[in-house]
Amino acid sequence: MLIPRWSGKGIALLLALTPMLSQAAVPDRTYRFSLLHTNDEHGHFWFNEQGEYGLAAQKALMDTLRYDVQAKGGGALILSAGDVNTGVPESDELDAEPDIRGMNLIGYDAMALGNHEFDKPLDILRKQEKWAKFPFLAANVYQKSSGQRLFKPWAVFNRMGLKIAVLGLITPQTAQLANPAALKDIEFRDPISETEKAVAELRATEKPDVIVALTHLGYDEDGKHGSNAPGDVTLARSLPKGTLDLIVGGHSHDAVCMEKENVSVKNYQPGQPCQPDQQNGVWIMQADKWGKYVGRGDFTYRNGEITLASYQLVPVNLKHKINNMDGSESWLTWQEEIPKNTAMMKLLTPYQKRADAKLIVNVGSTEGVFEGENDKVRAEQTNLGQLILRAQMAHAKADFGVMSGGGIRTSLKSGKISWRDLLQVQPFGNQVVSVTLTGAEIKKYLAVVANIKPNSGGYAQFSNVSLVADGKSVSEVRIKGQPIDDKQSYRMATNSFNAAGGDGYPRLDNHAGYVNSGDVDAEVLRNWFKTHSPLKASDYATKGEIIHLTEAEIKARDEAAEKSRKRNYPQMFLAWIWPWGRETANVQ
Repeated sequence: MLIPRWSGKGIALLLALTPMLSQAAVPDRTYRFSLLHTNDEHGHFWFNEQGEYGLAAQKALMDTLRYDVQAKGGGALILSAGDVNTGVPESDELDAEPDIRGMNLIGYDAMALGNHEFDKPLDILRKQEKWAKFPFLAANVYQKSSGQRLFKPWAVFNRMGLKIAVLGLITPQTAQLANPAALKDIEFRDPISETEKAVAELRATEKPDVIVALTHLGYDEDGKHGSNAPGDVTLARSLPKGTLDLIVGGHSHDAVCMEKENVSVKNYQPGQPCQPDQQNGVWIMQADKWGKYVGRGDFTYRNGEITLASYQLVPVNLKHKINNMDGSESWLTWQEEIPKNTAMMKLLTPYQKRADAKLIVNVGSTEGVFEGENDKVRAEQTNLGQLILRAQMAHAKADFGVMSGGGIRTSLKSGKISWRDLLQVQPFGNQVVSVTLTGAEIKKYLAVVANIKPNSGGYAQFSNVSLVADGKSVSEVRIKGQPIDDKQSYRMATNSFNAAGGDGYPRLDNHAGYVNSGDVDAEVLRNWFKTHSPLKASDYATKGEIIHLTEAEIKARDEAAEKSRKRNYPQMFLAWIWPWGRETANVQ
């Protein structure tokens, strides 16, 4: 290797130029850059039965999009907004190794950590971090004992002379959403204050032209985030204008396309136009889930001002079903089919075959659909919730069962059921546990879990319980059809995640009556299938046992109680005047 001889003046000149080379864009020059992004892949490295999504088609699409950006004089960043883990058994069995290695082949530049990256112990996440050729980013994850960040807070990229910083953020609700037992020395700090802190550090050290927040916070339309942590809209609105330029988000599985200001398009269909949200001068993007779409945002930068040139959600072989004249069905792609990249198929096929050998094993059958979709299990009692809890109650010899709806990840179809199907329903590997409580303790417990708001992972599924919840308390509580007795003891079945305080449930694993069976929930469900198949969906139908009062119903109840109190007041007053007995008073 030849090393050029530099004079002292030459070295001084090089050192003087170095800050200029690492700095900012040239004044009055227009730069083009693009963000290509996905989020919430949840183990979907392989295409589904209809040939939709998957990393092989995504690789071919990403290559095409990146080359198109470069041909137009721009530079592209490929970003993931987290939750690569958990959801597909083939990936879960292999600790998401095929997903991470597939992302390497695609050329991802950075990934924000999602809450499901913490489903397994930290050493698994560290192993995944070693596999990845791109950084895992999280500016607001700290080690409690040292007070230091556990992961890289940001990464800085140069695209065509433009310096772009990508800052990672994760929802602080991870402390409740992941298994608390694995998070004892981990702290998830407020993303808003941590963004201000990190951006100040970035501007002092790196001096980027553009700052992108790569977040796993969720999209909160018009800042209404319900029971979830403050999301991307709240983040953008809460920061001084100019703190961030762009947000690429995940967590809520939204296709963020705006119908009008603060109102997003509902039921977005592939091929429709898509305009990302903009709040406080910050563009906000999210691309649904599972790699169904690749988001593409094309931007220009000139003298510190960023302009959106175009945006689209590009479907990855998404299809719709049509009925043929002969009564058969066909699946057609919404847009031209994307070929599967051969190098990616060569990489992923051995992983898929290795996992399939363990997973495609029949465990039983169903007659009818067991409902486990997000919009059902997080908002109402379902037959799949009943099925899971009955299996756990039988295993633990319990009187009733409770679990959070977020622990149910998909439905069970009618027909033959495989071990893979059950692992898709319950992918987390939680253990079935029980705890013996008094009736009084149960009432306090139910007052918390029965009043967790719908449309969150904590929404509770119950079995052998009936009650009325009003948002703060519960009444008319019955166990196995009988009014609950404060002094009597009852055994409750649940899972180790909820017992440890997961999803915001009261902690029970430190209770004297706590027993961990050591058996994994999906395995307990498999045993139930083996002994009870075929399972009829109608046998597990709920019958309105859990009643959540509306605001109008609560108001009517309270007004009726007040009227009753006022009607009884004169008699109470007379009883005080004539304590020897109201029967002597002639009250009209």
